[in-house]
Amino acid sequence: MNITRNNVDALNAVVTVEISKADYAPQVDKVLKNYLKTASIPGFRKGAVPFGMIQKQYGKAVLLEEVNKVLQENLNRYLQQEKLDILGNPLPKVAEDFNWDAEDYKFEFELGLTPSFDIDLGVVKNLTKYKIVADDKMLDDQVARIRKQYGKMISKDTVEKNDDISGTFINEAKGIDSPAQITLDIFKSKKAADAFLGKKVGDVVTVNTKGLFDDDHKLMDYLKVGHDDVHGLEIDVDFKIEEITMSEPAELNQELFDKLFGPGNVSSVDEIKAKIKEDAEKQFATQADQKFLNDVTESLLTNTKFDLPSTFLKKWIQTVGETPLTPEQAEAEFAKSENGLRFQLIEGKIMSQNNLQITFEDLKSYTAELIKKQMAQFGQMNPTDSDVEGIVARVLSNQEEVKRLSDQVMSEKMLNLFKDKINSKTKEVTYQEFIAASYGE
Repeated sequence: MNITRNNVDALNAVVTVEISKADYAPQVDKVLKNYLKTASIPGFRKGAVPFGMIQKQYGKAVLLEEVNKVLQENLNRYLQQEKLDILGNPLPKVAEDFNWDAEDYKFEFELGLTPSFDIDLGVVKNLTKYKIVADDKMLDDQVARIRKQYGKMISKDTVEKNDDISGTFINEAKGIDSPAQITLDIFKSKKAADAFLGKKVGDVVTVNTKGLFDDDHKLMDYLKVGHDDVHGLEIDVDFKIEEITMSEPAELNQELFDKLFGPGNVSSVDEIKAKIKEDAEKQFATQADQKFLNDVTESLLTNTKFDLPSTFLKKWIQTVGETPLTPEQAEAEFAKSENGLRFQLIEGKIMSQNNLQITFEDLKSYTAELIKKQMAQFGQMNPTDSDVEGIVARVLSNQEEVKRLSDQVMSEKMLNLFKDKINSKTKEVTYQEFIAASYGE
């Protein structure tokens, strides 16, 4: 057995594996002798088949299998021993004149090597960390929603501005027959909203889909049309009114406070708003952190320059799926996945340079906190340690969950590192201002 490597350049290499008869013959002979004991061939008693016949019938298949085993075992061992960081998997080079009737074999494999580079977090500049606050309007709107949610529903005959309307969107030509519950504020089109005012149960209101909502994707929810159909859709749809109701807002009294937050925990509207503000801003902090993480990622991708073994990776992409891809398909797939691959390498380098690791204790602690939060949502505010530990053990016995949770723990560690190491300004904004800054809306 002889394995050599030729570095074509910094990102590509060819490994040559030379296998002699001595490397595979003993195992081939052993397998064929086992066949000799069990083979069933007409005209011969079991175990009495001539070895030559066994060799003739099974020899080539066994040879190929055993040579492949020797090849893969030794190639993998070589890559580990040489500590080669490769991308994808080794690709065998096709030899047109390969001869399986020979006794010694030579195999060549192309390797795509991981690029060498360093990470400088100092290149990430001019970023903003947002602190999102729940403003008075948001708190007032949330209190109004709570009052409506816990209020008394009253049936009505005629549609007015703030009513709930149940009915069905219909367009026979497009196959639309979609039950929906709506309020008039869902419409971007004032003309459409006004068309409902004064209508009664049994009436049909016709609206046009063009500009009906602030986002055409809402047509998917209300009309149940496919994603490919919603953009630029311009058709008339009928809405048959089946029920009109209004909500008589619940009184802001101790009975409602106890229902929402437990007996005696809240005793005034101001305390309700304080609770809403606390819970909302915790959720907002998670969204702000995710934006900061995304912004750092984008900056690192833009400013961290290194080459990839692109030609190799495109060839490798052609082979990895259940169905081989054409060169054109592989080119397109590489274009879609390149940034993801680049950030995986950047992330790995950051972890290495900053010694970011996940211990089992990290994973247990993180999982326990998630479970406590989930239990709290269902009213279990003070679970016992043994209850939580039992659930943690069950969750971490699932390898898919371990992988998912490990990714979350590492993401949190990366976020904390970025907050500590990257200079940024903090800006206090409302949620609507955050959405506008994030999505331009």
